[in-house]
Amino acid sequence: MSPLRSVRPYAALLATAVLGGAVAVGGVALLGGLDGDTTVVTETVPSQSTASVPRESAMSINEIYERAAPGVVQITSTSNGQTSVNPSSDPVPQVPAQALGSGFVVDKAGHIVTNYHVVQGADEIRVSFSNRDTVEAELVGTDPSTDLAVLQVDESASALTPLPLGDSAKVEVGDQVIAIGNPFGLDRTATAGIVSALQRLIRAPNQFTIDHVIQTDAPINHGNSGGPLLNTRGQVIGVNTQIETGGADTGNVGIGFAVPSNTVKDVVAQILGTGRVDHAYLGIRGQEVDSDLAETYNLPVKAGILIESVATGSGAARAGLEGGKTQVVVAGETYTLGGDIIVAVDGTQIGSIEELRDAIAAHKPGDKISLEIYRDAKKTSVSVTLGRQPASPQG
Repeated sequence: MSPLRSVRPYAALLATAVLGGAVAVGGVALLGGLDGDTTVVTETVPSQSTASVPRESAMSINEIYERAAPGVVQITSTSNGQTSVNPSSDPVPQVPAQALGSGFVVDKAGHIVTNYHVVQGADEIRVSFSNRDTVEAELVGTDPSTDLAVLQVDESASALTPLPLGDSAKVEVGDQVIAIGNPFGLDRTATAGIVSALQRLIRAPNQFTIDHVIQTDAPINHGNSGGPLLNTRGQVIGVNTQIETGGADTGNVGIGFAVPSNTVKDVVAQILGTGRVDHAYLGIRGQEVDSDLAETYNLPVKAGILIESVATGSGAARAGLEGGKTQVVVAGETYTLGGDIIVAVDGTQIGSIEELRDAIAAHKPGDKISLEIYRDAKKTSVSVTLGRQPASPQG
């Protein structure tokens, strides 16, 4: 897996987070509301919504571009570097480095959404609009856990064209989409494709997991990071964030990933409200129980979350939740047995990591939740006060 962002002296490096190899398919994922490595199988889940875009309301690619392109910006972030001091010589200043990415305007107050990794560590951020105006931007807030950041420019900027955020819960596999961004510095380039899959998991810059991610075959390359993925109504349904490379090659291979717009809405609202984003945190590593595991080891349930380990000092630890101690291999998968099994949160049955993740994400740090668990084959309830997600996974 390649680094999310790198820089080169005196060069504008086109920033798109790149992954090498398979992404969260039957492997290990880091789940922000839980903790650490958690075995999950990522599947394409059909949307539950039937509210697809009527044919008569769909716009052409040209119409979408004409409306949306003015709201897409090019972002240049500059890191000045630190002065290197050698005891046997004079101080040697480090050369500046730049990263180039994309973003889009979300309101007339001058707020702009982009990726966290585009502006990470920047000492100066400049935004270029479609009318060629270039202005300095202020970093309002960031959320490394979702790879999102909010900037602000002077609201008097003449080129402020806000793009509407759509409902990513209504996105369906096969929907037509268009990506607009600045691949390789080619400003406001449009590419088109379809939604290839839903409910993907990708790794955030802080090594937690971003969930509900949209996969698309619309060509996305370096420099597209932070740009919008739009539906045929011209609404932003995702923020283009990462590409799959399949190996050493870092170019487009038809697999791109976008953070869903509903996640963007929540993150932007928190940043504009408080200047920060707080994610509720349970503090466990867990694995999904399936029928094979349950039958082989005579577990009390055939579905639930088997706790592997509990993070020190977390809400789960304070509530007395217990992790496992004995490792076993079933159908090629390694499990840690002997820990508590979570089967419900606040009375709602939990059968998958995603369901537990969503249940935690619906809360704020400090909220209390009730977990139904099995311990030593006996069912009991445990009250847990959720903590605040740490800077990186523990363990």
